[in-house]
Amino acid sequence: MSMFIRGMGLAVPPHTMSQQQAIELARGVNCQTEQQERMLSVLYRKSGVQNRHTSLPYETGFEWLRAGASDNATAPTPTFGPTTGERMRMFAELAPELALTASRNALQLSGTTPAEITHLVVVSCTGFQAPGLDLALLSGLNLRPTTQRLQIGFMGCHGAINGMRAALAIAESNPQSRVLLCCTELCSVHYQLQWDANRMVAHALFADGAAAVVASGEDPAANAGWRLAATGSCLIPNSQDAMSWIIGDHGFEMSLDATVPELIQENLRPWLTQWLEENDLSLDQVGSWAIHPGGPRILASIEQALGLSPERTAVSREILAQYGNMSSPTVLFIVNRLRELDAPRPCVALGFGPGMFAEAALFV
Repeated sequence: MSMFIRGMGLAVPPHTMSQQQAIELARGVNCQTEQQERMLSVLYRKSGVQNRHTSLPYETGFEWLRAGASDNATAPTPTFGPTTGERMRMFAELAPELALTASRNALQLSGTTPAEITHLVVVSCTGFQAPGLDLALLSGLNLRPTTQRLQIGFMGCHGAINGMRAALAIAESNPQSRVLLCCTELCSVHYQLQWDANRMVAHALFADGAAAVVASGEDPAANAGWRLAATGSCLIPNSQDAMSWIIGDHGFEMSLDATVPELIQENLRPWLTQWLEENDLSLDQVGSWAIHPGGPRILASIEQALGLSPERTAVSREILAQYGNMSSPTVLFIVNRLRELDAPRPCVALGFGPGMFAEAALFV
């Protein structure tokens, strides 16, 4: 049994921010010293990101940040920007249209009508509301009111793989089902005012986007398309403090420790080799790789751990450069690009998230 990909749809907000603009914004908001400005410029330029899309326009959408930075320069008590409740209202206002666009694209490309969708899986770690994106998709797409819903929240950059795991279980239990999976993230609404070296890494990388998949347990075209055959998960030892995503009073706070690449390099290969063997494969039999680009150092550590040349991860670097790290949708952007290129299979998708967990998906 397996899950067949019938169609994939992508969406990004209309507003873009070059990395130079991102540097200028961060300098004015986060830096209090010339040393911090120099450190920030180097960090951003080494991030591998050239452009990103944000739901908030660069010119006017971040005025609350600039105003807060100005206040901090003179106020005896520093401010921290909008409260978490205010940021959630931004998400509730801006995220539904992005999710709807990605889902409509996926439905159109799959040749599936909204009435055919039996299950809806929604993934996000940057916004929470009930009713939320599930109801926005149900009503906005005119899905049947009996569509069964599942929300997967706060799992970070590997959330899409967890979403696919749920969709796979649905498809295997009912081959006639039609599953719509939608991952939507607005990382930009969680921009922080204060200087923190680990959080600056996240600021240099993250962006907004959405990706959707229409899938089923039935083969739509006589084995012509990609199908998800298996997923895997592993807790990396001694990594609990290496990557975190915490709900604070003024937004969600992302922290990436400098030890993350080392932890991946030391622990990824033994687990992944065993998991592939359980699926009757070896590392050298993998035809292509859809690796979530947590950053250039993380990609380099994966290449070293698995003995991959930079050419094998070129699509991951390309998506990172064009879109930034959009959290959960990013790996689906990479899978979609590989499908468009008719990349060789089997294909293994990899993602990493707080815990620290490694997640894998096998496409054949």
